[in-house]
Amino acid sequence: MGRWAAYRLLRRLTSFSPPSSVLPYTFQLPSLSFLSSDPTTQFHRFKPFSSPSSSSAALSQDFDYGFRDFSHNYVEDDYETAKITVKAYFLSTSINLRSMQAENAGNVVPPTSRTSNYVTFRFCSLPSDMIGMGVENSVICNRYMVVFQYGSAVLFNVEDHEIDFFLNIARKHASGLLPEMRKDDYIVKEKRTLTEDMQGGADYIILKHLDTDGIRIIGSVLGQSIALDYFVSQVDVMVEEFADINRGMEKTGTFTMRRKKLFQLVGRANSNLADVILKVGLFDRSEIAWREAKYAQINEYLREEYEVTQRFGNLDIKLKFVEHNIHFLQEVLQNRRSDLLEWCIIILLSIENVISVYEIIRDSAAGSV
Repeated sequence: MGRWAAYRLLRRLTSFSPPSSVLPYTFQLPSLSFLSSDPTTQFHRFKPFSSPSSSSAALSQDFDYGFRDFSHNYVEDDYETAKITVKAYFLSTSINLRSMQAENAGNVVPPTSRTSNYVTFRFCSLPSDMIGMGVENSVICNRYMVVFQYGSAVLFNVEDHEIDFFLNIARKHASGLLPEMRKDDYIVKEKRTLTEDMQGGADYIILKHLDTDGIRIIGSVLGQSIALDYFVSQVDVMVEEFADINRGMEKTGTFTMRRKKLFQLVGRANSNLADVILKVGLFDRSEIAWREAKYAQINEYLREEYEVTQRFGNLDIKLKFVEHNIHFLQEVLQNRRSDLLEWCIIILLSIENVISVYEIIRDSAAGSV
């Protein structure tokens, strides 16, 4: 177990007082006065505080690295259960993953599938003495960020005061930034003594072991869910616009929408539906879940927990309402245009008849003379 190896190293380091110059500047030991006499609890009070390994050097100026108290990462009265916070954000309508990978190449976790609409980043800052002991591969000793091309970013094991820093990494490569981000929180608990691969709960999931593929699966569902919230809100705005039009027609018997405005609504409705299906990939098969049953179980559980299919069904119903109103208003505008053309034809024919009568009268008067 990597964390017990770290505990043994920590006990060895705290058994003497080395000169401050020996320790790297990113590795600082906290006050150990709060340690209990129980060795099983001493290690659990420490959490390696990680950082970008290559491209994010500025992080070292913003955060204090080293071991920190992470007793809040363990469920009370059960030190065998680690608690990992998950925060999902929808911050823009598009993120350039290629440029983001190039700038943060040292933090990219190599992909295990051919899916190209997201990238996983791992940020870690461990003392050199601990590298190679297995601690660096533990989820609770690292911070992860899964970024999706359609605009979602999901953060794992990131504290509240660090959120802006990591989101700014994504914002640098984003387009169509939203004036107000949408966000959601979730909890993943890792319990090695769990007999099953996973167990669900209210707003959390318990896993026997959380690895990078598990992070990808969880991040994928949460990223899709938070993006779906945004698109549902966009469609709700359109539904409200048509509701106002219908209420106005109920009172006045007519409406004043221009043809250009109607076409804009048509384009917005179609683009929202296309984004949900194509960009977000709401119904795309997960290659990771297809390969291993435990990931498929996690994927199905989270999709049911977040009611992804039902919410898309509600979105589809709203879009059908919008489509029905668009067709109705298009027919009304077409009828208005047809009526206008008919009146133009009537006026032209009337003018032609007047001219013909005038010519007849003129010719008759000229013949009588």
